Amino acid sequence: MTSRFPIYIVSKGRWESRLTSKALEWMKVPYYVVVEEQEYAQYAAVIAKKKLLVLDKKYQAEYDTCDVLGDRKCKGPGPARNFAWEHSMSGGHTWHWVMDDNIAPFYRLVNNAKIPVRSGAIFSAAEDFVLRYENVAVSGFHYDFFAKSKQKIPPVYLNTRVYSCLLIRNDIPYRWRGRYNEDTDLSLRVLKDGWCTALFLCFLAGKARTQTMRGGNTDELYARGTLAKSQMLVALHPDVSRLVWKFGRWHHHVDYRQFQKNQLRFRQGFAPPDGANEYGLRLVTTAV
Repeated sequence: MTSRFPIYIVSKGRWESRLTSKALEWMKVPYYVVVEEQEYAQYAAVIAKKKLLVLDKKYQAEYDTCDVLGDRKCKGPGPARNFAWEHSMSGGHTWHWVMDDNIAPFYRLVNNAKIPVRSGAIFSAAEDFVLRYENVAVSGFHYDFFAKSKQKIPPVYLNTRVYSCLLIRNDIPYRWRGRYNEDTDLSLRVLKDGWCTALFLCFLAGKARTQTMRGGNTDELYARGTLAKSQMLVALHPDVSRLVWKFGRWHHHVDYRQFQKNQLRFRQGFAPPDGANEYGLRLVTTAV
């Protein structure tokens, strides 16, 4: 059992680490990797060519960075994410997954224990959940380090930001924009228009913390710190966000409380099933 919708990994400068693609290989889950043309040879040496998609440069040229720097600085993963969005639609899909390239492994949260998952069933279960409703626009898996072992954790948070491991409905009237914080910007735009988001905690992404891995956008975007990143989001959404200093660097703080009024609506004709569905998952004890 695996995802019914295509999975895209947006990757740059990480053909050696390949954390997300290795994790999906281990889970026997099909995927694509979106790469830039100048790095194709390096990725093709370690990943099957049928899994590689070369980013069309028009998506970089046409991308709205939401600033005046233009091509003078890396535009981030947004252009490749827009390319993946359109690629999934061209294949007739109604949703798609898009992930960063620094996730490993994926977990199921059971009684506050994070159990590595060796099955694509978690993607199928998440898809079935959002397909129950007519008004979920964006969903995805939370980061594993935010699931604290001594906290009471719900299976899903509604109407908050989703980033790095996303399941997106294709027919919503948005596309990625912004050089920084494009995940939070997309989440806020859909929430402001009355859509719902779903951030899963029953399933978790083992995401490497920001700026802890070489490659990707770390070197080009954040070499001078995170102030510009936070300032951009505050400029785009001053009604719900503000600039704060904590943990030794600048952050943005977003107030999501107003979006709790966004209510899930079952799609027409849907009848909630009886009982639990484990999607074939079972706990297996392995030797260390």
